[in-house]
Amino acid sequence: MEISASMVKELRERTGAGMMDCKKALNETGGDLDKAIDFLREKGLAAAAKKSGRIAAEGLVTAYVAPDHRVGALVEVNSETDFVAKNPAFIDFTNEVAKIVAEQDPKVVTSDEQPGAKALYDLVMSSGQTVKETITELVATIGENMNVRRFARLAVEGHGTVESYIHMGGKIGVIAQVSCGQASTAEKPELLALARDLGMQVAAARPDYVRREQVPSEALEREKSIFKAQAMEEGKPEAIAEKIVIGRVEKYYKEICLVEQIYIKDSDKTISKLLSEVGQNLGDTVDVVSYVRFEKGEGLEKRQDDFASEVMSQIKS
Repeated sequence: MEISASMVKELRERTGAGMMDCKKALNETGGDLDKAIDFLREKGLAAAAKKSGRIAAEGLVTAYVAPDHRVGALVEVNSETDFVAKNPAFIDFTNEVAKIVAEQDPKVVTSDEQPGAKALYDLVMSSGQTVKETITELVATIGENMNVRRFARLAVEGHGTVESYIHMGGKIGVIAQVSCGQASTAEKPELLALARDLGMQVAAARPDYVRREQVPSEALEREKSIFKAQAMEEGKPEAIAEKIVIGRVEKYYKEICLVEQIYIKDSDKTISKLLSEVGQNLGDTVDVVSYVRFEKGEGLEKRQDDFASEVMSQIKS
């Protein structure tokens, strides 16, 4: 397989490895990007790859949380340009879609192009039009394509609260759900503040799981294999390499599991300790149930406008 410059560029962006190392890794793995990442990590030439290679599509991530904080929704709506994403009509539409998701609970239908959109587009908005009809009207008015890319919903069962955190005006959005043992605790502002702080933590630290028990065995075994290959590459005897793997697995958990991460607002405590402290102050047991994090344009390529070519095409037409 021919290794293109764009493949090398993407691998470099995702791993931070050198250009020649990236090219060699792609050649060694037949152009398979994921295998090339593992190859570089095993050789000690890259850290864990960034979760998304190209974060570029425009649009907006927004959230809606019900007044009683028992239901919350997160939505990403994409547009072609950042200019349209700042349009009041686009913002109003995105906010109402988030509210519809929270209130009407459409079922997510997964597809490569529009995860969840098919289940959402037939729902009726406050104008009396469906979501799909509203998008069609907006596209005709604004003159730019847009779509609801994905959505998620969290709802409290038992006692607890849901809160949202939106970063950088809609670049990153998080909804977080926290549980407690007593109904009275769920109404306390301290619990709501905790849920919001957890949303901020998720936005900044990007955990993959709430706790280590949720890490799939395949993913764990893959990391162990890479950690051992790294140690052997460093010249360590196999017996020593096995011990090194144990330490690196613990570090891996601290990076990807929310409750084991260092709290971004206080580096002297973990999220697990934060939960314990808040619970003690409230006289109750509190815990993280779930979270959802969307980053605008994750995995999508940005529209590239070649203005010179566009002008020339118009002159020739």
